[in-house]
Amino acid sequence: MNIHDFIVPLHGKVEQTKMRSKITHSGIIETIENQHIRVRIVQQAACASCKVAAHCNASDMKEKIVDVYTESAHLTVGQQVVVSTSSAAVKDALLLGFIIPLVMMIAIIFSAKICGSSDDVSALLSIASLIPYYIGIWFFRDKIASRISFQIENNSN
Repeated sequence: MNIHDFIVPLHGKVEQTKMRSKITHSGIIETIENQHIRVRIVQQAACASCKVAAHCNASDMKEKIVDVYTESAHLTVGQQVVVSTSSAAVKDALLLGFIIPLVMMIAIIFSAKICGSSDDVSALLSIASLIPYYIGIWFFRDKIASRISFQIENNSN
């Protein structure tokens, strides 16, 4: 079992290639500013396409805006496109956004408890530890953006 078994049903299609897989979403171009293209995608839960989804609270559809940095000579506002990213980029995003902060918080809670801190102080220290982490993420955002990015895969009119 791999990470796609959990992520993909909620977030999009996976296309297998020889080297790696891609996650794709259909969307509509909202704005184009130089090489910065904003694409609106509809993110659906796996059960959103079910016939009784309108009567069920489990179905979920959300609109998201995705920023794509690419040449925009052949693209126009309102055009339907497919945006994609690699599964490696998804893994990197999950690692930076969820796994590392969670491990940091747990490690700091246990360290503070071992040093004799109360539960309240341990919890506050673990939450406060995220401040320098996310400041570091902000400082390295350009480097992270080069590894975790979207591409416009192809156009369909």
